[in-house]
Amino acid sequence: MWLPCFFLGKPILVSNRAGYDDESEQICERCGSAMVKVGEEFVRTEVQFIPASLKVVDHYRETYECRVCRKNGTPYMEKSPVPCPLVMHSLASASTIAWLIHQKFELGIPLYRQEKEWEALGLSLSRATMSNWLLCVYRDWLSHVVSHLRQELLKQGHLHIDETHVQMLKEPERKNTSDSYMWVYCSIRDQARPVRYFEYQPGRGGKYPEAFLKGYTGYIHTDAYSGYNGVKGVTRCLCYTHLRRAFVDALPKDIHDPKVSKPAEAVLRLNKLFEIEKELESLPPEQKKKERLGREKPLLEAFWSWAEINSAGELPKSKLHTAFRYALNNRQEFFNYLEDGNCSISNSLAENCIRPFVIGRKNWLFAGSPKGAAASAGIYTLVETAKANGLDAMKYIKYILSDMPGSTFLENPEYLDDYLPWDPMVQERCR
Repeated sequence: MWLPCFFLGKPILVSNRAGYDDESEQICERCGSAMVKVGEEFVRTEVQFIPASLKVVDHYRETYECRVCRKNGTPYMEKSPVPCPLVMHSLASASTIAWLIHQKFELGIPLYRQEKEWEALGLSLSRATMSNWLLCVYRDWLSHVVSHLRQELLKQGHLHIDETHVQMLKEPERKNTSDSYMWVYCSIRDQARPVRYFEYQPGRGGKYPEAFLKGYTGYIHTDAYSGYNGVKGVTRCLCYTHLRRAFVDALPKDIHDPKVSKPAEAVLRLNKLFEIEKELESLPPEQKKKERLGREKPLLEAFWSWAEINSAGELPKSKLHTAFRYALNNRQEFFNYLEDGNCSISNSLAENCIRPFVIGRKNWLFAGSPKGAAASAGIYTLVETAKANGLDAMKYIKYILSDMPGSTFLENPEYLDDYLPWDPMVQERCR
């Protein structure tokens, strides 16, 4: 008998029981009579692995004829509807693409390794074919949902932003060793409809966030990179985790070194701020703002006064001098989070959001083309946004690719709302 149970939070099927009834051993050693079962004891539980398998589905289209019309001399025939293919003239299906995306974008398995796994399952599927499938599926279907998510994100009043480098091949007029960048724009922690939006760009210049945030008015959480300075109409909140890290880096290796006192005191002062934030974590925004002004603002003012005094005399090229300048040159941006209880003192959320891409990058090392990088950014957007909304990302991708072909979303863009991760139907089917 097979019964459902839960293992590591996911539903699986395991055997309810395994008995070892051997009739040849159920003979009494004393008199030779057959013995009967009088009890049993539990020994152990095991989990068995059932390898995946592939199923080939042949699609046929029936043709129907009206015999009455035929007898009347007005023959009439029609063909039954057939679901639109995901990729024309290919073996790709919604489940196949969803698994491919799960492997690469959630588990970080590059296509050349997946190639061997597909072969082991009995299908000769080259990495070039898989790459082409991803490009086509993103262009024809997924990109429309991603664009809709971008619109939803820019309606929100608070964002976290970060970027990380990626090596790009076949970038026009650039060397293959040049660094391109993957940017991430994401909702704050308590946002009811969280979005994690990835965007590939060939550089790190300020023109890229300026273009993305054009017309946006709200709070943005970033590091102190000067590229964000040109973004108009926003209130910028800097990350105290980065500030604390600067002072930690300034600590001498020898804890008995006299130079340890200043950076150590800075870290202790900033740690007090994080301790208060942990206490305020569950408060509503207005109450959190009130508590911050009463408890944290005096600590901030004391810290900056202390920093102004103690920064004097530090060697210009020392790490401690750099940490002090980091704080003193950006005082206002570090204070801005006090204006709104929805703001955070850290940009760690953006760093955590971009981590899956960084982990994947360690495996595949570089992107093959700008078009491929843009498609990867869009797929990461869907995968990470699904996870942020409590969905199973693979189920979500499969749901979109199973339903969108044949839909009139191009003529009726409002239909795209049905594919957003907080839609009730999506929530019901993709958890």
